Amino acid sequence: MAHPFRWLLRVALALGLSCSAVAAQAASEQASIPLEHASYRVNDLLALQNGAKLFVNYCLNCHSAKYMRYERLSSIGLTAGQVQEYLMFSEPRLGDAMKVAMTPAQAEAWFGASPPDLSVIERALASDRGSGADFLYTYLLSFYRDSTRPTGWNNLVLPGVAMPNPLWPLQGERAAKFALTNDPASPGLQLKRFVDYEQLTPGSLSPTQYDSQVADLVAYMQWMAEPDQLERKRLGVIVLLFLALFTFITWRLKSDYWKDVS
Repeated sequence: MAHPFRWLLRVALALGLSCSAVAAQAASEQASIPLEHASYRVNDLLALQNGAKLFVNYCLNCHSAKYMRYERLSSIGLTAGQVQEYLMFSEPRLGDAMKVAMTPAQAEAWFGASPPDLSVIERALASDRGSGADFLYTYLLSFYRDSTRPTGWNNLVLPGVAMPNPLWPLQGERAAKFALTNDPASPGLQLKRFVDYEQLTPGSLSPTQYDSQVADLVAYMQWMAEPDQLERKRLGVIVLLFLALFTFITWRLKSDYWKDVS
């Protein structure tokens, strides 16, 4: 059974990002796409620093990270001066949490829902489909223009999403091409399957560069969800080595004590 806190965060994401999480059953239903694997960059300080910059510039306008404080960014190699100069655009203090000025009422008026806090969203999104990092990585790669949506944007991972593409200046604007196919499991129901993208306007980055930037952003969110994960893994290796050594010594002592009895 999923942890209650994780389940609540998943519900919050669904309510916060999507106006309509259930596809229309009468005509056609959009088939889900597989999640792409996000490269692990949590051990890359340069990637984390770039991800923090992207997060502050493109995510923190609407989404808060209330469990992360600016001063904690020193853990990824940023000095207090760098944080204040490049990542703090209003007047918070280093000890303050990453919050947004937008009120819940404003969020409801603009997006129809209050954007969820992103502090631990990477861990909350882990499922049998893939890790939370895989979900976020694929999600940020899968926006496309949709004139039927209030924001003018839609997403292949979360169809009917209320969130516009925050990274469109980098990626450019794209349209999605779909093909209707019959669902073998449900006669009479057609599945709208994604075929390809059509680039409408160019972005400031090439597709390869954009993918790398998204990977850095996801790595930062992965680190933010558990800032001590590298230390935890390092200590875990030390503990396992100690247990292996202790087991070997115990086995040798047992053999020595019982050799005469045998």
